[in-house]
Amino acid sequence: MGQDRPLKIAYLCDQPPEDRFTYSGGNQRICGALRDHVGEVTVLGSGWHAAQPVRAMIEAMPDRITMRADWRAHLALARIIARGVRRELAEDRYDVLFCAYSFQSLMGLNLPYPMLRVFSSDATPTTYKRSEVGQEFGSYLRISRVLDPLILRAERRVFRNCDLLFWPSAWLKSEADALYGLSPTASHLVPWGANIDDPGTAAPVRIDAGAPLRLLLLGRDWHAKGGPIAFDTMQALRERGLDARLTVIGCTPPDHHRNAHVTVHPHLDKGKPDERQTLLHHLNTAHFMLMASYESYGFAFCEASAHGLPSLCLRVGGVPVRDGINGHALPPEATAANFAACIARYVDDPDGYAKLRQSSRSEYTTRLNWQSWGQTVRARLLAARRSATGSA
Repeated sequence: MGQDRPLKIAYLCDQPPEDRFTYSGGNQRICGALRDHVGEVTVLGSGWHAAQPVRAMIEAMPDRITMRADWRAHLALARIIARGVRRELAEDRYDVLFCAYSFQSLMGLNLPYPMLRVFSSDATPTTYKRSEVGQEFGSYLRISRVLDPLILRAERRVFRNCDLLFWPSAWLKSEADALYGLSPTASHLVPWGANIDDPGTAAPVRIDAGAPLRLLLLGRDWHAKGGPIAFDTMQALRERGLDARLTVIGCTPPDHHRNAHVTVHPHLDKGKPDERQTLLHHLNTAHFMLMASYESYGFAFCEASAHGLPSLCLRVGGVPVRDGINGHALPPEATAANFAACIARYVDDPDGYAKLRQSSRSEYTTRLNWQSWGQTVRARLLAARRSATGSA
């Protein structure tokens, strides 16, 4: 295969990448980055083929059941569904089968001809459940504990059968390598990017003890995003004599977490110019994004870095925040007082804060963007393809 020929990629996921709301927009961005930087992409159907009636019944159930039962049922019916995927693959000739998020989509799949089998996700069912993130949210289905060993065996079978696995965080790569016994030639760390286009370099934002100190929280769930800690941190800073203010975008805090110093935008639509400008204004003028949340990755941290906005979060899962580079990840047991102390240190060190903003933006331009991801993935795929075909 000539190195200059674009790779032909079959893209597989249990949700359509055209829907920017599935998987927090990551599905759409991964597919788009493959198209922009790697090769020609054909999106395979996300339905369950002959088992689609079962999926329709599951998706008619309440969301709290559907989100947990859907992928488990997919795994149980994998061989039936895989036959439909195989038929789709046989309709053309692809170099790569790239599966995002839904490892169950690869279970029981026998390829109709040789191609690279590739997978990427910010978590796997077992790594998630065993992590601090999974422990925080728990499991709704008690029967899932009985299924855990079966799921682990299925994961091992799928991942060991992949030619390449691209993990966005060092946490996940380390956990997956140990849990599934992955080969270092197959398992790679490639950070994901922000779910926004490059906003460019924003005007400098100075920090001053005598001026307002602006904190920002983005998310649809006040409690899941660590809203109570953000509010208490603002209050702790005000008790220190600092004019701390909190802007919340995407959700509405309860009354006891609101006062004159809290500004709330329950929803901002990026598709509406005026609302998009409001969002950009807060991203460009805030001093810190503060989200003590439990999540496997967190695209919002990448977006903050794109704006040169340092992030403060908890050191859980694979959050893309590196201490002293694009913010600080505090221990899981950190309190509002700890976050306030971290912020106060930068109020006393304006030059250090300016450097933190610069390195936050640099973290985006060098690592946390989809162009970097796409170029790295392309190089890995081409090398693996050459190795598989024995070409120079």
